Amino acid sequence: MLSKSQIGFIKSLHQKKYRKENGIFIIEGIKSIVEFIQSSYQIHSIYYLAQYQSLLPNLPANIKLFEINNAELDKISTLQTPQGVLALVHIPKSRSFDISSLKGSFSLVLDGVQDPGNLGTIIRTADWFGFKQIICSNNTVEIYNPKTVQATMGSLSRVNVYYEELSGFLKDIKVPIFGAVLNGTSIYETKWGNEGIVILGNEGQGITPEIINLITNPVTIPRVGEAESLNVAISAAILCADINRNLQK
Repeated sequence: MLSKSQIGFIKSLHQKKYRKENGIFIIEGIKSIVEFIQSSYQIHSIYYLAQYQSLLPNLPANIKLFEINNAELDKISTLQTPQGVLALVHIPKSRSFDISSLKGSFSLVLDGVQDPGNLGTIIRTADWFGFKQIICSNNTVEIYNPKTVQATMGSLSRVNVYYEELSGFLKDIKVPIFGAVLNGTSIYETKWGNEGIVILGNEGQGITPEIINLITNPVTIPRVGEAESLNVAISAAILCADINRNLQK
């Protein structure tokens, strides 16, 4: 049985302030938890319903295990329908971004993406297409937001995400800077080459004017129908797919 202080602590991690203060975030669902266990992330503790115990892999002795009941899980879960297993994970120490890692590959850059689900889906998409890193503006939603973590479906354990002041960062890089805008070159006519970054903007406002001025290769996903815009996560998937198609030619 969990104490009131344990429940209170876990519930506090639903908020960004306390995740940052304690250096811990929440993941839920056996599949995602197993992927984090197998990654470089450090697991703090795992809370599980009895019927899920057999699904847990062999765990290091330093991971605390707590068998809980449905009522307790309902109190600590961030989900309307809890998935039976919840884990607390240590937030890694922030690392400085190595600009040389941009050479010879493609990376995504996110300028002010605000929806946690969109960010999580973009991370999962990047993982699917083999993009190893994403660079976010400082005003992009936090990657450890529970909705973001849930939407990555474990891919956060494999994709490196950094936060940078984009205008300064972009002035220093030596690879092509592609940007998804409404009036660029069609992606079907774009020569992607074998390296670069691809910038996607805020859901409502797009890429900020300051960052647009730093784009060397504006690109557009051609519109055929009447929709006013594309969801940013869908745009990321289309761009990643087209880049991979060209790399495999």
